[in-house]
Amino acid sequence: MKTRLLAAALTLGLAAPASAQDAILNVSYDIARELFAAINPVFAEKWKAETGRDVSIDQSHGGSSRQARAILEGLPADVVTFNQTTDIQVLADAGLVDENWREAFPNDASPYYSLPSFLVREGNPKGIEDWDDLVAEDVQVIFPNPKTSGNARYTYLAAYAYALEVNDGDHEAAQDFVGRLFANVPVFDTGGRAATATFAERNLGDVLITFEAETAQIARQYADQGFEQVTPSLSLLAEFPVAVVSENAARNGSEEVSKAYLDFLYSPEGQRLLAENDYRVHDETVKAEFADRFPELKLVTAEDVFGGWEQIGEEHLAEGAILDRLFVNQ
Repeated sequence: MKTRLLAAALTLGLAAPASAQDAILNVSYDIARELFAAINPVFAEKWKAETGRDVSIDQSHGGSSRQARAILEGLPADVVTFNQTTDIQVLADAGLVDENWREAFPNDASPYYSLPSFLVREGNPKGIEDWDDLVAEDVQVIFPNPKTSGNARYTYLAAYAYALEVNDGDHEAAQDFVGRLFANVPVFDTGGRAATATFAERNLGDVLITFEAETAQIARQYADQGFEQVTPSLSLLAEFPVAVVSENAARNGSEEVSKAYLDFLYSPEGQRLLAENDYRVHDETVKAEFADRFPELKLVTAEDVFGGWEQIGEEHLAEGAILDRLFVNQ
C-alpha cells in the first residue's frame, strides 16, 4: 500500500503546493505506517525552517524483503527504513546503496530497535509468559511467514535462540522446538500487518508475536478487546537499519533531503518521536525519559548467537536450509 503524505501541508494546515520543491519516497517495512505518519510532518516543518523549502514524503509499506525486491525491480526509493540488515545489503550488492552504508549513520545505521514480543488476549487465559508456553498443544500462535516477512524472521530466530539457551546449545533440540512452534501457527500471513488483522479482527489465535513496538500500538488501537503485552525472558535484538538509495537519490536530485531525513531519526526530537511510538532508542536522555515503557530482559544478538546475518543467510534462510526444512515438515 502506498500513501501520499504531503507532510509540509499537513503540518502547516495549508493546501498542498502545486509542486513541492523537494520530494522523497521512503520504502519501509509493513508495520511502520503510523510511525512515519508521526515523523514526516515534524521533519517537514524542520526542513522548511532550515531551508525555506517544502518537502513531500511518499511512503511505501510491505514485507521488508518484498520491498527490497520491489526496489531491485524498479521501485524508485530515495531512502529505505527496513527491519533487517540483509534487505539493505541486497541493495548494496546490486549497487543501489553505497557499499559502506552501515558506516554512513551511527549505530551501524540503526537509529532505533525493538525485539519480538507477545500480545495475548484479555486475562491471558492460556497463561502465556515465555517461549516454551507457545508450543503447548492447545495454543494457537499468530505471526507472519518468515520467508516473506523480516518481522517473522526475527520471531523465528528469537525462538531458536531461546531454545538454544534452555537446551545448552543443542541445535537439534532447538529445531525440534521451532518445528513445534510452527505447527501451532494456523495461518502464515505474508506480513506483520496482515498477521495483526488475523489476530485482532478475525479473532484467530491465542497470542500474536510481533515487534514490541507493535504490541503496544495494537493494544491501544484495540483497547476494547483488552489485549495484554507479555515480554519474554529472552528475545533477539531487532535493529531497524536505514540507508539512502544513492543511485535513485542522485537521479532524483534528492540526496541532500534524503540524508537529512535519516539524520533526523538520530536527533533528540526524532529519538523522542520514536520512543513515543514504542521503539527503543539509543539517546541516553530519551531512554531515561521512557524507561518505564520498556521492561528489562535478556536481549541477544544475531552475531552472538548465530555468527551474524551472513551466516544466518547461509545456514537458515537460503533455499533448502534449516528454515525451509522446518517449513516442509509442517
